[in-house]
Amino acid sequence: MRLHAIVEDLETARIAVDGGATVVQLRRKGAGTDELVEVGRPFRELEATFVVNDDVEAAIRLGADGVHLGRDDPGAERALEAGLMLGLSAATVAEAETAERAGAAYVGAGPVWATPSKPDADPPIGLNGLREICAAVEIPVVAIGGVDVSNAGDCIRAGAAGVAVIRATRDAAALRAEIDAAL
Repeated sequence: MRLHAIVEDLETARIAVDGGATVVQLRRKGAGTDELVEVGRPFRELEATFVVNDDVEAAIRLGADGVHLGRDDPGAERALEAGLMLGLSAATVAEAETAERAGAAYVGAGPVWATPSKPDADPPIGLNGLREICAAVEIPVVAIGGVDVSNAGDCIRAGAAGVAVIRATRDAAALRAEIDAAL
């Protein structure tokens, strides 16, 4: 879970994996299940854990390793019944604790900082909020939101098991080095 690359296409996924990403999450906002399945098929061949964003049915049809659901996304029970690794989003300690009780394998905590990738995101939780979430749960916490090479190490030092990136995915090798140095 050290480096979680959130991508829309196979080319970017390959760059991320070549740079050291251990998890690749296919995220195509607005795409239907059939489109996700079509685009996602070649992702199974990557040497990384494969997660589908927001769509349990697509994850099942693809034979993905897991699914990541936002706080308002349905399907957590279905994902667990299907044997998928479940990731859930959390912006507060209470949400992280609820995610853990619901059977999540990890929590995506944030946004840590403001991010242009998700303009409707909650207010940033900062490193203190991240630290509090990490201390409150036993499952791994992956920091997301505004994470890049300049601050990935800070997230690890705050207790995160890894970081999730969208814009910085093409900097995977530098991110991986920063994460490893923070350990």
